[in-house]
Amino acid sequence: MPRIITIKEDLTRPEDRETLEKAAQILEQGGVIAFPTETFYGLAADSENEDAVKRLNFIKNRPKGKPFPLIAGSTDQARDLSYDLSPLVLRLMEEYWPGPLTLILTAGKPGPAVSEQGGVGVRVSPHAVARGLALALGRPITATSANLSGRPSVKSVADLDPELVERLDLILDGGETPGGLASTVARVDNDQIVILRPGPVDPSSA
Repeated sequence: MPRIITIKEDLTRPEDRETLEKAAQILEQGGVIAFPTETFYGLAADSENEDAVKRLNFIKNRPKGKPFPLIAGSTDQARDLSYDLSPLVLRLMEEYWPGPLTLILTAGKPGPAVSEQGGVGVRVSPHAVARGLALALGRPITATSANLSGRPSVKSVADLDPELVERLDLILDGGETPGGLASTVARVDNDQIVILRPGPVDPSSA
């Protein structure tokens, strides 16, 4: 069984910051962690560690070839993923982040979270623990749901699938999350916003 550590969303306690540092060390070593987000629990792996991403696919029983979306700790961290950020993309980042908007960016370099078309999906989460993990690691983390592929997302640690739990290295218990809609997914093509998955925000009028 993985270790379960309680963490407060506001990160005001010194031990919460220490917990994030410990979690980041586990991610650095290729570990996989369950953590709370603004909707459901997610699974974090180091987005630049190919072995860790492969392991995450195994843990979720997820088909290969489908890239994981990412959570960045800040807009600056997300910007580092791409070499091609148009004024419109930068405006969307400024207006909707932190928030439930995943932007598909043109990746600046290949990586395990980059699609065959050269795209990478990223958002800056409004949840302080999710952002804090990426900041502590120093680069974006994966943001896939904490479930086995095809099974429902969960709002509490108690609801995590036992088969999934035994494969994890650490669980950050932030209490029950609110659930709700998954993030809006969009990309910018020729200065036009294309909505790939509708969600809580509509950036098409930006």
